[in-house]
Amino acid sequence: MTFRGLKSFAFAGAASLAALAATSAQAVEIEYWQYFYDARVTAMEQLIEAFEAANPDITVTMTTFPYADYRTKVAASIPAGEGPDVVQLFYGWLNDYVEADLIQPLPADTFPAAQIDADFFPMVQAMKDGDNYWALPTAVRSLALFYNERLLDEAGVEPPATLEELMTVAAATTKVDGAGNLTQVGLTAGMTAQDHHWWREGLVRQMGGEPYLDDYKTVNYDSEAGLDALNFYTNLFMGENPVTAIGFMDEPQAAFKAGRAALHIDGSFRIGSLAGIRGLKWGVTELPATADGTRSNYSSYWVNAITTKAEGEKYDAAVKFMEYITSDEAMQVWLDVVGELPAKPSVGMTDENANDPVFGPFIRGLEYAHTTKFADESGQRQLMVEMIERIQLEDMDPAESLAIAAKAEQALLDEYYAK
Repeated sequence: MTFRGLKSFAFAGAASLAALAATSAQAVEIEYWQYFYDARVTAMEQLIEAFEAANPDITVTMTTFPYADYRTKVAASIPAGEGPDVVQLFYGWLNDYVEADLIQPLPADTFPAAQIDADFFPMVQAMKDGDNYWALPTAVRSLALFYNERLLDEAGVEPPATLEELMTVAAATTKVDGAGNLTQVGLTAGMTAQDHHWWREGLVRQMGGEPYLDDYKTVNYDSEAGLDALNFYTNLFMGENPVTAIGFMDEPQAAFKAGRAALHIDGSFRIGSLAGIRGLKWGVTELPATADGTRSNYSSYWVNAITTKAEGEKYDAAVKFMEYITSDEAMQVWLDVVGELPAKPSVGMTDENANDPVFGPFIRGLEYAHTTKFADESGQRQLMVEMIERIQLEDMDPAESLAIAAKAEQALLDEYYAK
């Protein structure tokens, strides 16, 4: 190599090193947190990989925690200047996160409220305050009825379309041993899972009631309709011929996954975790209607938000990441991997998705779904758990237990909204 060539080579090498150094200097790493759920982790890994390929100057590190520890970890880390730059939270926790100064509003120039109002399902507007959104979902949820094909075939019954048929099918698929102990349940049960949503927004409304008034600030289920809904629910495990038991195999979803439950009410997020279970043949149908065809459903969602920890270049990177994980592309990935429904009609209401034998019942359920506006989701859920425990364990009259729950929840709401 000539001196001129050597000099050129050295210059080119120096230039490459300088470019590399500049690139390294511009590289930004942000953290994303969500609770651990296998299908959600898989979906987010795919999204992060695609995002980083399109944005080579940004690295996204995902951290997960068990659901029981998640809120505590988030609440402790962000005030200390640690933890996530983008965080996933349940929509019912939004008020808590805002009051605790854990998240910041999305920038209006990138996420204009009018555009979001037009592009997303209306339920998402609960995340809006004035002209700003605090958070946005990749997906939304509704409930549907999962059924075990083998157990229904064995009993010679079809998936139920009405509440009356639900009881008939559940009875036909329930099994007990010689001592009268349940070995297989016709329907799972448990207010700690999705049943408190089914009871509030499903059964109470189907019995002719309205669970709350004044934009969910006033409890209204201590009524004839609420009592009818409670009696229907408790009859499942306390009737003359019980078709289920609270706590059977610890968790409702565990009983269905093990093939020990014929019917199971759950959210669309459950699809991903059921898909890979060997030997489990299952299907999905819409929640049972009343005899006159009245339907009601519950819809919820997890949202992504930018935390108050994100500043400067990390904030800019977090905004870019938020744009991607709320895009149409990301929503389709989430549907395919997790089974949760796209938050935009442009993705969810395509012919292929709306008529899908698995996703379709959930998507159709959005048409008659209601979203509970929680002040304290975990606290309000616990009151439903205690309502059932008083009836089951203390033999309290359902009407009395219902009145206690309603009074306690109203006190919780009053205290919250008085702040």
